[in-house]
Amino acid sequence: MAKAICYEKDGTEAGNVELPAGLFATEINNDVIHQAVMAYLANQRQGSASTRERSDVRGGGRKPYRQKGTGRARAGTIRSPLWRGGGVVFGPHPRSYHQKMTKKMRRQALRSSLTTRANDGSIVVIKSLDFTEPKTKELAGILKNMNAHDTKTLLIIDEVNQNTVKSARNLRSVHVTLARMVSTYDVVWAEKIIVTSDAVKRMEEVFA
Repeated sequence: MAKAICYEKDGTEAGNVELPAGLFATEINNDVIHQAVMAYLANQRQGSASTRERSDVRGGGRKPYRQKGTGRARAGTIRSPLWRGGGVVFGPHPRSYHQKMTKKMRRQALRSSLTTRANDGSIVVIKSLDFTEPKTKELAGILKNMNAHDTKTLLIIDEVNQNTVKSARNLRSVHVTLARMVSTYDVVWAEKIIVTSDAVKRMEEVFA
């Protein structure tokens, strides 16, 4: 059974808490983690890059100069790829970079990454992160108490709380996500992972 430090709402330490073994104490598969991260990054690409070939470039319908007698290489169009302003050879065209992973592999990758983070002590639990109104300064103070103010921090909450999201919006190194939407990339990206008590239960229900 993996353990993590537990904090009160204000960021003061409140002992240790046990983490679900089905998420935080599983067999680690680094190959699946790598595949999940690469698939995530590939799926973020729009694939909209496009270039014009010589037939797509406007102009160039007339032969620029006569075939012989100029001393220059023969040319049939100024839109040749050899000319400035000409077409592009083998350039990119719109395509899909989407990579598929099975549900079983995605969950295995997430469990492996969470176990890795739990083993190195990067995961901590906070009892609650509810704000009655947006308070960036208050959230920054909580993170400072938890030694998470100068690192890339992932906040995992149970349900959408606009006040919490807005409190973290202006903190450059903080990312907020929902327990049911957390990805392997999020876990690998973060140097510190703060999970609310309710979010731990929700993650266990969804992914364990």
